[in-house]
Amino acid sequence: MAAFSVFFMQSPSFLAHQRQFEAGHGRSNCTSLFGIAKIPCDNHIRSMLDPAPPHLLHPMFAETVDQIRRIDGGFDMFRRLDGRLLIALDGSEYHCSRKIHCRHCSTRLRGKGETEYFHSMLAATLVAPGHDKVIPLEPEFITPQDGAEKQDCENAAAKRWLAAHGRRYAALGAVYLGDDLFSRQPLCQAVLDTGGHFIFVCKPSSHPLIEEYLTGIDLPMIEQTVRRGKQRFVHRYRWLPDVPLRDGKDALRVNWFDIEIVNAKGETTYRNSFVTDLPVGADTVAELAACGRSRWKIENETFNVLKTNGYNLEHNFGHGKQNLAAILVSLNLLAFALHTVCDIGDELWRAARAKLGPRYNFFSKLAAITSYLIFPSWEDLLLTLAFAKPPPIPP
Repeated sequence: MAAFSVFFMQSPSFLAHQRQFEAGHGRSNCTSLFGIAKIPCDNHIRSMLDPAPPHLLHPMFAETVDQIRRIDGGFDMFRRLDGRLLIALDGSEYHCSRKIHCRHCSTRLRGKGETEYFHSMLAATLVAPGHDKVIPLEPEFITPQDGAEKQDCENAAAKRWLAAHGRRYAALGAVYLGDDLFSRQPLCQAVLDTGGHFIFVCKPSSHPLIEEYLTGIDLPMIEQTVRRGKQRFVHRYRWLPDVPLRDGKDALRVNWFDIEIVNAKGETTYRNSFVTDLPVGADTVAELAACGRSRWKIENETFNVLKTNGYNLEHNFGHGKQNLAAILVSLNLLAFALHTVCDIGDELWRAARAKLGPRYNFFSKLAAITSYLIFPSWEDLLLTLAFAKPPPIPP
């Protein structure tokens, strides 16, 4: 909880300020807000967390999803394609060094033959087109696997993630989104085996057999005119059902579609193609394309926010010798997930956010005010931030 509190408050000095409170007054916001009886030192936090495997935190990610489910209408903003939920998969690095390393580090050679050590993960995020809310789910870490000759990779991590969590999310109608790396038969089959569905990017260069099927035939097509402010765009959709994903008698049959966006000058501003196991037709292709395109939200609205908007994903909070780096990045993801839950379902939190404006301003005020005042509860703190109640009298 002490480590988690730093990520939740987005303040690396939060614990230091609370130790001053505790030393002078015998109590602190750590006790009243996070239930921490006594604040440990940083070295103690690192030494206690380092041996702990990160999967111990997975139940908390599941609880976050359950919290959204319990909010009246909480899942409604995420449901698409007849009530299904979209889960975007993608990889990201969160540590890189030429000196600091552990047995879980992956390696690569840089200039002059120097070895670079890095940590990366396969992230899964609940997304939906039409809004900026995203919810990080359990990560799967890309690490050297026992007995494996090759280095671990995103595809292998995705298969492990599906084996561990796929059945649970299939009950929510999971549709997995991903780039061209994932549109290979083994991973597509792994999705189907867990009861899920997929919409994966399908590049012509990596799927030559599908390109052969598309050559020389008239594909069905529809066009839609879309206005964004004063600008007008034409969205063109084409599709072809029941094509083999690869050569061979055991090839998985998929449905292919693409989208092309043309501006008022006739210039193509976007083009992409996808494969899916879901039915594609004139009545579904536009929504399928919108869902397929929303995979970028894991990059722009998850990784970008985590790296640049106060979570400092790539900062080395502690590397350790075993699992510390993975545990800390899991706590960081969990803090982001719970912030989103509060954004969706907590009225006081939303009132404070609305009063203070942008994310960075809200969290800077949150860190500052808890550095000078002790609050009996989150309700008192959020009421003060929303200017609905005066701050408590300093102890």
